[in-house]
Amino acid sequence: MAGQLVVDLGERTYKIHCGSGLLPETGSYLQALDLATPCLVVSNTTVADLYWPAVEAGLREAGFQPHLALVPDGEEAKSLKVAAGLYNAALDAGIERQAAVIALGGGVVGDVAGFIAATWLRGVPLIQLPTTLLAQVDSSVGGKVAVNHPGGKNLIGAFYQPRVVLADTDALATLPPREIRAGLAEVIKYGVIADADFFAYLEEHLDQALRGDGGVLESLILRCCALKAEVVAGDEREGGRRAILNFGHTVGHAVEAVTGFNTYRHGEAVAMGMVAAARIAVQRGMFSTEETGRLVRLLERAALPVELPILDPAALRAALGHDKKIARGQLRMILPEKLGRVQITPIAVDEIMAAVGPEREAL
Repeated sequence: MAGQLVVDLGERTYKIHCGSGLLPETGSYLQALDLATPCLVVSNTTVADLYWPAVEAGLREAGFQPHLALVPDGEEAKSLKVAAGLYNAALDAGIERQAAVIALGGGVVGDVAGFIAATWLRGVPLIQLPTTLLAQVDSSVGGKVAVNHPGGKNLIGAFYQPRVVLADTDALATLPPREIRAGLAEVIKYGVIADADFFAYLEEHLDQALRGDGGVLESLILRCCALKAEVVAGDEREGGRRAILNFGHTVGHAVEAVTGFNTYRHGEAVAMGMVAAARIAVQRGMFSTEETGRLVRLLERAALPVELPILDPAALRAALGHDKKIARGQLRMILPEKLGRVQITPIAVDEIMAAVGPEREAL
C-alpha cells in the first residue's frame, strides 16, 4: 500500500504517492487525471533500459499513446539545445494542451522535462516519475523546473507544478551506492532546516538507509516530502520562507558550476555547501560548534564530502555572483541557527569566500 501526501496549492493541488510497484501502474494514475491519449515520456538510456518497458505497457493498457524521448545522462541534458530537441519530439508526438509530458528519471530528467511541460503550448500537464532518492525526496516535488546556463545552474526556468508524483521505492534498489549517498544529502538537509527530531532519526537509522532498507527509505521519503509540501504550500514561488529549501545550495551550486556540472553529484555539492553554511553561522555566533559537529559526522557517515576542493577563486566568486537568491543586488544565504531551524540572511560574497577558501579555519 503506497503512502500518500497532498501538496495543497488550491487549483494546482496534487498528490504524491510513495511505495512499491508504482511505475507499472502509471497508466491507471493518468486515467484518473482525464488526460489526452498522446504523451511524451522523457528519460535517459540508463533509466529507460530499466523501466520504460513496464511504464510503456501500463500506459498502453490504459489507452495512452506514449512516445519516448531520450536525453543525455547528467547535467548535459539541462541545456537549451536539448530542450529544442524535446520541443521537436513534443510536436512529433502530437502533444496538445491536455496531453502530458512525463519525467521518468532523476532530478536532471525531471528538471528538463518539467521545463518543456511548462513552456510547450504555454503549459501542458507534467507527471513526475522520480527514480533516484534525491528526486523522490526533493526535486520532483514543489514545481521548480529549469535548464542551466553557462553562467550558473538553473538560471532559465519556471515554477510549474506536476499533476501527480509517483515515487516508486523499487527503483532505489537499482541505484549505485553513490546515488543513494547523494540523495541522503538532501534528506539530511530537511533535518537541519525544519525538523530536529528527524535529524536525530537519521543519526539512528542512517546505516539502514545506506543498506537500502525499504521501510526506512519510504519513511525518509514521506517525511521529506511532507516537510517540503508544507513549505511550498505556504510560499509556492519563493517569495519568503521557501528559500530555506536552498540550504547548502549557495555554495553547492557554485561548486557545480565551477567544476562544469560533471564532477560532483548534486547532493555531494550540497553536502559541501551545508558545511560551508554551518561554518559561516559558527563564525557569526549563531550556530554551535557542537551541532556543526553532528552535521559533519552524519555527512561523513554517509561518505559525503564536507570540504571543498581547491577551486579557482575568481571562478568561484563569479559563480556566487550569479546565484538565483540575489535580490536587489544582495546575496542571501540560508544559515542554521540550531538543528531544525534556519534563517535567510543577507551576506557578502567576501564573507563566503573567507569561509570556503584555502585560508579558512578548521571546524
